[in-house]
Amino acid sequence: MKKPAWLAAALLATLALPLGRVATAETVLRVKPSGDVRTLDPLLGSDSMARNFGYMIYDTLLAVDADLAIRPQMAESWTRSEDGKVWTFTLRPGLMFSDGTAVTAEDVAASLKRWAQNDGMGQQLLARGAVFEAANARTFRLTLNQPWGLVLEALGKPGAPVPFIMPARVAATPPGQAVTDQTGSGPFMFRAEEWRAGDRLVFIRNPHYQPRAEPASGLAGGKVARVDRVEWRIMPDQQTAIDALRKGEIDIAEDIPADLLPLLARDRNVTVARQDEVGVAQQIRLNNTQPPFNNPLLRQALLVAVNGQQFLDAVMSDPSQGRVCQSFYICSSPLYTTAGWPAPDLERARELVRRSGYDGTPAVLLDAAENSNIHAFTVVADALLRSIGIKTDVQAMDWATVVARRQSREPVSRNGWSIFISGPGGLDMMEPLSHLGLRSNCERAWFGWPCDERLEALRARFADTADLEGRKVIAAEIQARALETVPYVPIGVQYQLRAHRAELTGVINPPAPVYWNIGRR
Repeated sequence: MKKPAWLAAALLATLALPLGRVATAETVLRVKPSGDVRTLDPLLGSDSMARNFGYMIYDTLLAVDADLAIRPQMAESWTRSEDGKVWTFTLRPGLMFSDGTAVTAEDVAASLKRWAQNDGMGQQLLARGAVFEAANARTFRLTLNQPWGLVLEALGKPGAPVPFIMPARVAATPPGQAVTDQTGSGPFMFRAEEWRAGDRLVFIRNPHYQPRAEPASGLAGGKVARVDRVEWRIMPDQQTAIDALRKGEIDIAEDIPADLLPLLARDRNVTVARQDEVGVAQQIRLNNTQPPFNNPLLRQALLVAVNGQQFLDAVMSDPSQGRVCQSFYICSSPLYTTAGWPAPDLERARELVRRSGYDGTPAVLLDAAENSNIHAFTVVADALLRSIGIKTDVQAMDWATVVARRQSREPVSRNGWSIFISGPGGLDMMEPLSHLGLRSNCERAWFGWPCDERLEALRARFADTADLEGRKVIAAEIQARALETVPYVPIGVQYQLRAHRAELTGVINPPAPVYWNIGRR
């Protein structure tokens, strides 16, 4: 009997498939991330979007679970010598990079060496004589010249830069130079040929990735890619993103501004929830190296002038979406203290400006105008600065441009900067060692480059203190010194909100947005 033409065509298509494959429709997850990605090297700095990119294509030796406890990830197990100076890690069997080559202890050692040179906790390891070396293909050893109680916390830290594992040949790239090869160790692979800057980034399932057997928890556990393809759609306009989400043109929208929540609350096809329970530490970052804020009295003036609630009220109407933390430590930190914190006082701020000898150099504010939160905070900061007698120059740009511009150490007259507003993840503000804002080690500090030997000495003492009560005492001393040097000005904690299509399953809320474990009903 003659077969219909359509049936013959279907049979031919099936026969054309490689043996063992089943013809299935490609599953795609479309995401509006909180910003664009400017650098594809997550070990190069502290940008949160580079970190989020890193979690897509790389894995880590250790990771934090939903309770922020350190868990093995690429590691199978580890031991510590009796004197605390030698740590030995065994890798899980079967680990492979996205190009199909095996992950070895040599790759781990090279990756951690490169990471340590750019990270605050990594630098603490190096200060203790850290030697990273492979004992054999699956055994990696970290040797110190003195014991340190935060080794696991350093190697499993979730904040940027994260100690991601890449091939040794890629990790050989100098720490200040961006890698050009995105061969990864994680659940997805980056499709460089489909990257359109300012428009989209594309990731596909990594067929060589071997997830852990246990369920996903926080940034640990089984990172199972349940979709074939993830597309990051760059949408600077938040209203456009919300409309696309409601129409089903995208599946997830990150970092939803509070003023658009009423639109989503009425849509039963959309679910809104916090992205995580720690929040982000919104702050005014100051350039300590160039006028006008190379003058500590002007930095103190801004600290005294800022009322965090005034800033938060500009972006939210629901008090549950944020809170003021009158501290250099995030509210949920066990080290949180308000000791010595000044009450907002505009008249005192004006007096500090007068005493500073301020010469009228304008403060250049980098305004990430497409981000409604940052833009609103910048508007408030601009008015506040002018009210205490500091001239301003607000320059609008997108976040990716802010990320590039904030690397400049030039004066404001030569395309430099004075202030940008950012919200690093709260996990980066828990304690002094990984604290992006408090690091005051000059050119190795975060953008703004505060430089203070006394504060750095206190941070080193903190690292060598084993018990929590002793650490609390030193943390308070660090805060007292930072109130004098003012490396940055805290605004408060804000909880980021994520909206996603209600038919999605497996959406988790670790400290960084991740897209493994997500499927559809």
